[in-house]
Amino acid sequence: MTLFKLSLRNARRQARDYLVYFVSVVMAAALLYAFNGLVFSQEILNLSRRMAQMPSIIVLASIVVVCVFGWLVSYTTNFMLSRRSRELGTYILIGLENRQVARLFFLENLAVGGCALLSGLLVGNLLFQALRAIVLSLFGMPYGFSFTFSLPTVGLTAVYFVLIYLYALRRSRKRIKKMKIYDLIYFDRLNEGVVIQTGQKRRRLFTVSIVLGVAGTFLIMAGNFLLGILGAGSLIVCLYGFFPSFASSVPAFFDRHPARKYKGQNLLVFRTLAAKLATMGVLMATISMIFTATLISEGTGMVFHGTFAGRAAENACFDLYIGMEDTDRLRTEYADYIEKNIPVEKSLQYKVYCGENTQVMDYLNKNTSYYSYGYERDSVMRYSDYAALREIAGYPAVHLQPGQYLIHCMDYLEGVLKSYQQPLALGDDVLDWGGVYTEHMIQDDGLGNGVGFVLVVPDELAKDLPFHHLGYAAKTVHPVVEEQFYDLYDIHYEIHYKMDMQSDTYDTIYTKASEEADMAVMTAAIVFPLYFLALALTITAATILTVQQLSESERYKRQFEMLHKLGMDWREMAKALRWQFAIYYIMPAVPPVLIGLPFILNLAKMPEPGVMVGLNSPAAITGIAFGLFVLIYTLYILLAYTNLKRNVLPERGY
Repeated sequence: MTLFKLSLRNARRQARDYLVYFVSVVMAAALLYAFNGLVFSQEILNLSRRMAQMPSIIVLASIVVVCVFGWLVSYTTNFMLSRRSRELGTYILIGLENRQVARLFFLENLAVGGCALLSGLLVGNLLFQALRAIVLSLFGMPYGFSFTFSLPTVGLTAVYFVLIYLYALRRSRKRIKKMKIYDLIYFDRLNEGVVIQTGQKRRRLFTVSIVLGVAGTFLIMAGNFLLGILGAGSLIVCLYGFFPSFASSVPAFFDRHPARKYKGQNLLVFRTLAAKLATMGVLMATISMIFTATLISEGTGMVFHGTFAGRAAENACFDLYIGMEDTDRLRTEYADYIEKNIPVEKSLQYKVYCGENTQVMDYLNKNTSYYSYGYERDSVMRYSDYAALREIAGYPAVHLQPGQYLIHCMDYLEGVLKSYQQPLALGDDVLDWGGVYTEHMIQDDGLGNGVGFVLVVPDELAKDLPFHHLGYAAKTVHPVVEEQFYDLYDIHYEIHYKMDMQSDTYDTIYTKASEEADMAVMTAAIVFPLYFLALALTITAATILTVQQLSESERYKRQFEMLHKLGMDWREMAKALRWQFAIYYIMPAVPPVLIGLPFILNLAKMPEPGVMVGLNSPAAITGIAFGLFVLIYTLYILLAYTNLKRNVLPERGY
């Protein structure tokens, strides 16, 4: 048999024996191709001029992902080398040279990588179509399926894969060339060793790790950059101290509690666990750190998406809105441009006033998170203007009863203001509370319709109140396109900078189309790469754990056969196997959950009030991030457990 044929045979066997690894590498190629497709798609880039930033961000994310997948391939290749070292040493014993064995190992892994790349390109094209459909839907564009390959995308993906495999295989090839027969045959017996021995050092390190973990979690949640760096360092030290010290602590625990040692399957389960962690404590710490980064990346992407979506929903209620200070009419420059370029179906110029006091603001400050953003008194609006704005926005009509006032507020203030129901004094008149409405009305901007809320009062009671700013809202015949929005902002620049107006005055401009486009651009350019990174990290960590576990199938089988001969029931063995398996997978996931979920919850509370609501609320985002992590992780767990159970307990279907 030639060296080439032997390489192909071994490659087929490797793909079969390490199926989880092969599938993960296929997914790696698919992810890289799909996101590279976004970089080279002119259709996507032409959706908005702001999409020009997306390729750079995705390339940066891809570099990180390539490093992550490179570590996966490098670690797994080295792991396979250790598992097959006796076989490779035998090849040398029968006459092959080290360089030939190195070439054999190189070729068979290169064949596996090549097959994974080709399969990944096919899957990646489908994944790219899914991403393309999502991006187009974000921009409100029609989607049509087209299964076509982009040569630049294929080329860049192939370059990434070549870098990943050449780095991993080059190291293995050098190692094989330098190793002697004895080193190869006994290479599989090498391991990390017990990093921390029993005794005072173990207990001290375990205690210090827990303290550093708690302190680090609080530090990264502090919102300060330097404290965040210090917290991240504390968490890294915590993880790399926790697992080796925990592994050494298991025997000590049973020495102090001998009655628990022989209860049920405790001795078998925890002795196996201690042996496992003792030889791979550093690896488990690395996996745990990757899972922490996964949760944080995934949660951060959700927080960004919730922030973008919340702001866009609030500010996209009118086709065109301009808020202006220091003027009681629409500036001539804006009016002339709109008349020439933007057909208007309905429009309204109106004033937002300052009330006589801060009674509602004071109530909100006492009962919820509220920021006035420059308003020194409660904001007030005339009922006729409010009714016209609702019509322009397409909301149902609302009637104001004589002697009453209404409150229009953001969603997050609805419950608090429904409990308010206090009379409102304006001059000599006292108005009764008439209800609360919560449709989107640009209420998160100082030049919108109040910050968080506005009081709607009869027209005659507002005319003598101090004027705060002018608002212009319009319903246009056609959406205000991106170029028109930028033209309006150029006019704003000319007015406030070229004409040397007061530096503390400004206008604010919103269009429905630009807000929705901003949300789509930021989602594609920031949120997608974060999800990309989170998925790559999850695949890498779960694959390494699974490959490690499945590689122990033969040892587990011999162990349980021996236990069966000693009289252990098959049902008890199946239960012991489940416990070993569950603890093995749960342990590296516990620290990330304890660290990542509080971080996500705290991060989701940082945007301005009223943005993170509904499915984007802090609690919902934290729960969804945790659920997605558990879902992907569980798929790997079920795959590994099914395979391991079939190999270890072949005679019984437990």
